[in-house]
Amino acid sequence: MLKRLLLTILAVLGLLFAAVAVNTLRQGSRQLDVPPAPPLAVDETGAATRLAEAIRARTVSSLDDAAQNTDQFAQLHTMLQARYPKAHAAMQREVVGGLSLLYTWKGSDPALAPILLMAHQDVVPIAPGTEGDWAEQPFAGSVKDGFVWGRGAWDDKGNLIAQMEAIELLAASGFQPKRTIHLAFGADEEVSGERGARQIAALLKSRGERMDFVIDEGLLITDGIMPGLSKPAALIGIAEKGYLSVVLKVPATPGHSSMPPPKGESAIAMMSAALKRLDDQQLPGGIRGVAREMFETVAPEMSGFGRVALSNLWLFGPLVQKQLEAKASTNAMLRTTTALTMTSAGNKDNVLPGRAEATVNFRLLPGDSASAVMGHVHDVAEATMPGAHYELAALPNASEASRVSPTQSTSYQLINKTVREVFPGTLVAPGLMIGATDSRHFEAISDHIYRFSPVRAKPEDLARFHGTNERISAANLAELIRFYHRLVSQAAGAGA
Repeated sequence: MLKRLLLTILAVLGLLFAAVAVNTLRQGSRQLDVPPAPPLAVDETGAATRLAEAIRARTVSSLDDAAQNTDQFAQLHTMLQARYPKAHAAMQREVVGGLSLLYTWKGSDPALAPILLMAHQDVVPIAPGTEGDWAEQPFAGSVKDGFVWGRGAWDDKGNLIAQMEAIELLAASGFQPKRTIHLAFGADEEVSGERGARQIAALLKSRGERMDFVIDEGLLITDGIMPGLSKPAALIGIAEKGYLSVVLKVPATPGHSSMPPPKGESAIAMMSAALKRLDDQQLPGGIRGVAREMFETVAPEMSGFGRVALSNLWLFGPLVQKQLEAKASTNAMLRTTTALTMTSAGNKDNVLPGRAEATVNFRLLPGDSASAVMGHVHDVAEATMPGAHYELAALPNASEASRVSPTQSTSYQLINKTVREVFPGTLVAPGLMIGATDSRHFEAISDHIYRFSPVRAKPEDLARFHGTNERISAANLAELIRFYHRLVSQAAGAGA
């Protein structure tokens, strides 16, 4: 009997091993097989110099003061007009919302839907006290050791300048687009895009325009960041998470600290219990949707157990999910995240506060809604503070998660193909943008919105984003120019 049982177990294990092996091997590569793009001569030194000049305009935006740094934005606008004369001769230029720019290069065939390339002019401020940590002054616009240094080099003046360089080259070559090309450069992306991108989108919609596709800043070409991949991986964002901040207020009877209320009934105690449960009982996650499509795309390109596990999520899914949830960056791909960001209560050590207040920030996964998240917070508050007269409110500027743009579309495949042509050997996969971009404002005029920056990044580079020593290599900047030149010429050229 025991022998028979052992043989049965071995047989089952053998079948399981065979199924895993066969399923792993049958997952063929999903990468497009295309030859490299023809060489395109780019003035690498000149482009780096022009990006450095753009960085010197201190275009830090403000949520509350629309007029902040208008002179700096004007300086950038003047620089663009002076440095890209052929592009400005070919395109119509409009100022929208005071500081944002919309360019239009009219196509010869009005029946073809336009394309929209996006970038933003504004940058985040330098964190106080970190100015001395920069290798080069953040707004000096230095070109040194093969890099352009400064705030905005990566986010997002690198993309903006690369797009203008590409259009300048196309205009100088006599290129005549068949499909209309728009460039949209918002001036307040870092503080919501309400004055810039939203108004540009509304203007285009009022004119009856509907975009064939939109491409904005987003995910990167990563190298050495994804375990098990030996090649660089370009992740094209096909969706982005939503944004919701919920304020929870708990009132209580103020009084002297010498006579505290019964255990757990003070404002701080009730608030603490609610926050602890929100942190402990986060919304459910899973390897589904965009995350699943990404892993299924990269799985055949991986080596070792990573390839086996990702090719057989039906078996290894729980193990893979546990590993992904252990890291903040990958956990964010799997669920609507919960972040306790602000708290306030008393103002004197011997006084019981009459109110405690906290703000919790949620980044919504596609498929989750702001109303569902509010319901979750309400349920937690009810469970931890029964009978309390708490208040819940959503802060302004909340946004739902975006729709998921299709990867089988002509536009996605064109971006995919262009990456493979301009960055030979680079793997391409769809991904989820966990931050917010200006592109979310254009959902009413396009079903094909993609978030991708052709910026090369290694693990040590990620801290430069919104951080210290932001930079981009001059060689990579030239690659950005080649990418946009190739993309526009194929999307809007004679074969469009």
